[in-house]
Amino acid sequence: MSKLRIDPTRPLKFENRDIHEGPRILRRLPEGVEEIPYSLFDVKPLSPIIGAEIVGVDLRETITPELQAELNRALLEWKVLFFRDQQITSEQQLAFAKLWGELEVHPFYEVEKGQSEEIVRFARDNKKAGSENVWHADVTFRVNPAKAAVLRMIEVPPVGGDTIWADMGATYDNLPEEVKERINGLTALHDFTPAFSHLMTLEELAVKQAEFPAVEHPVVRTHPETGRKTLFVNPSFTTQIVGLDPDESEKLLQFLFRQAHVPEYQVRFHWEPNSIAFWDNRATQHYAVSDYYPYPRKAERVAIVGDRPY
Repeated sequence: MSKLRIDPTRPLKFENRDIHEGPRILRRLPEGVEEIPYSLFDVKPLSPIIGAEIVGVDLRETITPELQAELNRALLEWKVLFFRDQQITSEQQLAFAKLWGELEVHPFYEVEKGQSEEIVRFARDNKKAGSENVWHADVTFRVNPAKAAVLRMIEVPPVGGDTIWADMGATYDNLPEEVKERINGLTALHDFTPAFSHLMTLEELAVKQAEFPAVEHPVVRTHPETGRKTLFVNPSFTTQIVGLDPDESEKLLQFLFRQAHVPEYQVRFHWEPNSIAFWDNRATQHYAVSDYYPYPRKAERVAIVGDRPY
């Protein structure tokens, strides 16, 4: 039997593989934007392009307009902000989120007794394992997907339970030029059914589908505050690219979904009790790592209503 001979001087090429080794474009700021120091708090980066801890802000105290403006700039520049040791209440969490706009009521999560309808509680234990372990941006099945979200960790498992965010501007920057040309101008359908239909009866599903029909969003959206282009499809809610044959659409979507998997575009956050994450849902996707079963993990999330992607 003959053996495969490989010439060590010639690199192997696998043309059908969509992620390759080598340098990547890693821009934290949009082109032409200068880095300006922060004056009201310190910033501790957790990766070169996405994710930073904010040091020197107590969320129990009044957030002045000047502090909010600087926090908003940090959010736009780092895409997700983390705060440690913030012993705040649900009401204080709501008040902080309201500084950024109207709060969203999630249509599929039940409200905990005695809590505000804007609060989504994620309580996991040995009877209910985590199920948010897929890359997604929140509620993209809405006409106006969430602008941002504030997640407060109440109870953490002894090991595991991290959350990962991906910079979807970086995923777009690093797409091959021929792919950018192909997808710019395309739209895709976003539908809640794949993610939430298992929670309801067929009759309830029909009612919700009438209330929240599938909506078209651009495959590449423009961030309304930074102007940066970001890849805006996700495996939780994006079902088909409009105008393409279903097989061609699925092949292209699977290619685009995988771009968030690259570690250079990500930040991974290890939770502690009273940690807060505040992320820009227009610029990121996230993945809640469900590796902590059967240990408990409890968190509360508040989301801010966004605008229609363009």
